[in-house]
Amino acid sequence: MQGLLAVNDWVNNIVWGPPFMILLVGTGLYLTIRLGFFQFTHLFFAWRRTFGTLFRRDQKVEKGAITPFQAVTSAMAATIGVGNIAGVATAIALGGPGAVFWMWIVALVGMATKLAEATLGLKYRQVESDGRVSGGVFYYIEYGLGKKWKWLALLYAFLAGLAAFGIGNMVQANTMAHALETSMGVPNWVTGLVVMFFVGLVTLGGIKRIAVTAERIVPTMALIYVIGAIGILVSFYDQIPGAFAQIFAGAFTPASAIGGFAGATVAGAIRYGIARGIFSNEAGLGSASIVHAQARNKPYAQGLWGMWEVFIDTLVVCTMTALVILVTGVIQTGQTGAELTSSAFASGLPGLGGWIVLMAIVLFSYTTMLTWNFYGEKSWEYAFGKRVILPYRIIFVGFLFLGAIGGLTTVWDVSDTLNGLMAAPNLIALVLLAGVLAKEKVQYMKEEREKAMAARKGSDGGKGGG
Repeated sequence: MQGLLAVNDWVNNIVWGPPFMILLVGTGLYLTIRLGFFQFTHLFFAWRRTFGTLFRRDQKVEKGAITPFQAVTSAMAATIGVGNIAGVATAIALGGPGAVFWMWIVALVGMATKLAEATLGLKYRQVESDGRVSGGVFYYIEYGLGKKWKWLALLYAFLAGLAAFGIGNMVQANTMAHALETSMGVPNWVTGLVVMFFVGLVTLGGIKRIAVTAERIVPTMALIYVIGAIGILVSFYDQIPGAFAQIFAGAFTPASAIGGFAGATVAGAIRYGIARGIFSNEAGLGSASIVHAQARNKPYAQGLWGMWEVFIDTLVVCTMTALVILVTGVIQTGQTGAELTSSAFASGLPGLGGWIVLMAIVLFSYTTMLTWNFYGEKSWEYAFGKRVILPYRIIFVGFLFLGAIGGLTTVWDVSDTLNGLMAAPNLIALVLLAGVLAKEKVQYMKEEREKAMAARKGSDGGKGGG
């Protein structure tokens, strides 16, 4: 076991070294430029075309398996989870407050990356004779770049199916089990068995059952979590400027040791900020393209949902977590992971805060497991065929138990490595398909302008006839 961990550490240092950091952030920056800084100039336009349409009855229905909102809540079921609670806390504990700044940077350019992934995932999806929809990175590599790139698509599919056992499986089960053991004394093995049963119960129903479950749980729990965080920040409002000062200072200068906090280097802030940022919003991993491809929507229109997905996940929820940790001063305890976040909420909202975090961990982890099971099985279905679906589901459920009883640090380290490995093929494809993405943007905006002009003419005609 020690030998395998040593190999993982060696690979991890390469994967999360400067070249990969440059590729990850550089891809997001390149796409941002190719799209004309779209996530900044059209942020509220994207809101009106996504969340702003939820209560309209005149929406045109496109082909697909689930609604655009179900697609984004399913994707957010995978992103709003342990990364927002334990991931942020781990980043701060290991990289200092400055890690939060680098999480923001990853998110700002990652909005363009996720927009690209959702757009291309839907554009190149394949609808089979039985009506089943398949899409994702492997399809936009094969059909976007051409058959000669299929080796890269197969590599991504294999690595994504493998990574699902880490980011979407063992990390989630481990964090949930640790939180329940600490708060309520529930043995880890009991949590493992219960999680196996409930994940298996939903995943056997496929993406439609997963989407319905995510649509109900994710928005409600996210709202409760954010309201709790806001309540704490209102109570500690005088500490907020100091918290932001720590974040900006720690991004460029080493963080000093305080109490149980051992201090952190700038390199540590960058590494853990970027790594945990990716773990949280998954921009660059390409995983969300698999579920966005299922949506009944047009490609670039679905990309707008992906853009807001990153904004809400990191710039809202993760920032809330980070500020609560910093304003309550619990970073000095030397705690890490979900335990640190739980302490912060318990300190800020005595008697209630700890329960909010526990409930969020349980529900967020659960929905993350569901979506990542789908990601993993679709990845390996592409690589090995339909016969692998049922065995994959069974193995996935089994690994939940292993994650629940495993060690926290080991599970996180392995997940970081697998995340980095699966991201590389996707980032290469996004750079090569940037021209296609830019054309999709131009065509979409042209159609939107034409619809707006037609609506104005219709309105003017109605007034004239009156």
